[in-house]
Amino acid sequence: MSFSSFTEDFSTLPDAEVLARSQKEPELFAVLVRRYEAPLLRRARKILFSQEDAEEAVQDAFTKMYLYAEKYSVQEGASFSSWAYTILNRVAYTRYVARRKEGGQRAELEPEHYESLSDARAEFIEDLSIRNEVLAALAKLPETAAKILRLQFIEGKSQEEIAKSERLSIPAVKTRVHRAKKLFKQAYDEQRYE
Repeated sequence: MSFSSFTEDFSTLPDAEVLARSQKEPELFAVLVRRYEAPLLRRARKILFSQEDAEEAVQDAFTKMYLYAEKYSVQEGASFSSWAYTILNRVAYTRYVARRKEGGQRAELEPEHYESLSDARAEFIEDLSIRNEVLAALAKLPETAAKILRLQFIEGKSQEEIAKSERLSIPAVKTRVHRAKKLFKQAYDEQRYE
């Protein structure tokens, strides 16, 4: 089947359905690329002021959309396009900051781009809230359980590194992590439903 007949067959499907179906039929994702590539590219150029950077940002954004398709859910008042633009904005701003650091120059954001930053602030506050909930749940655990979880999940140490620093065998570390995770889940669930 040629691409033109392919898109004609699926051009009437809603974006959310195309995205969902593309997880089992990857070639369907091309429908979303055709629909959104040009407007996303215009948006990226306004942020990055470079055709090449804009093209890379759009490609990265489409990759993220495909990889994180299961995280998209239809919500009242929000469309697929708003989700797509949010992803593109994040990718483009990340690239913008990286380019600015590389060049060692200071570049100002255009006023129209400030509206996109409110989402980042809201996510930061949400992440901070979740972090506080996690720390509160850790505080309720026995010290040995809290310590093993902090080492692995907050400090990012491997089980081998933990075994060495705590003078334990790797199976002992695995057992402690498993038990600590169960205790943490209980403590976290209890505080969320209090």
